[in-house]
Amino acid sequence: MSEPVLSIVATPIGNLGDISSRALDVLAGADLVAAEDTRHTGRLLAHFNIKAEMISVHDHNERQRAELIIRHLQKGAQVVLVSDAGTPLISDPGFHLVKAVREAGFRVSPVPGCCAFVAALSASGLPSDRFFFEGFLPAKSGARQQRLEQLKAEVPTLIFYESTHRILASLEDMSSQFGAERYAVVARELTKTFETIHGASLGELIEWMTNDPMQQKGEFVVLVHGAPEKEAVIDPEAERIVRLLAAELPPKKAAGLAAEITGLKKNLLYQVLIAD
Repeated sequence: MSEPVLSIVATPIGNLGDISSRALDVLAGADLVAAEDTRHTGRLLAHFNIKAEMISVHDHNERQRAELIIRHLQKGAQVVLVSDAGTPLISDPGFHLVKAVREAGFRVSPVPGCCAFVAALSASGLPSDRFFFEGFLPAKSGARQQRLEQLKAEVPTLIFYESTHRILASLEDMSSQFGAERYAVVARELTKTFETIHGASLGELIEWMTNDPMQQKGEFVVLVHGAPEKEAVIDPEAERIVRLLAAELPPKKAAGLAAEITGLKKNLLYQVLIAD
């Protein structure tokens, strides 16, 4: 008998052709499929002629379902977790289930595939070496603006999910907090017929979307350019200290000791010495 496993299977975010052959194999071999919405997943399975027992696992029943799934694993079952689209747990249910299954001693195995924010980032033209995935912002404007204010100085690319009903209001709040000139990209309906990836300043994006209500429909990823990095400033006293130390010590040691004294970064102080 094969080892019982909870497989975390990514499913397409729109285009069914994006599902992997491995994902199909794992789904076809499942004893139980735990789905965010069994009706939605049922259509996916039917499209690929896969018959499997399904149960729902969503925000309101996840902890209770974890007990049931662990009982299935104890009997040697192969269990698959899917969300409605994309990678489970990414702004979707699954965290409590995975945690409980791992704590019960069973293996959890990812079957990677589609993820909307990764797809959007790859095509956005924004810096991708560092990014901050926020997911969905608060529904109410006051709480949303408060959260955006906390994020406005972040240097990495900021990534948000948003719904049809709040996309315009969210862009307006971003403009208010980040400034209308901050560059952003709206990725809409990724992999679907009306896929749109449009970049402009937040002010221009709001105008574009206001003038074309069709652009307010669908599922959205919003990517915002991070804040500019502030250049580190070395005060005269810190510079005096590192130079005094460098008169007696090798530059790296002098910078390290000066960093302990001043609280500044060693590399920053070292740059002062080698710039001479």
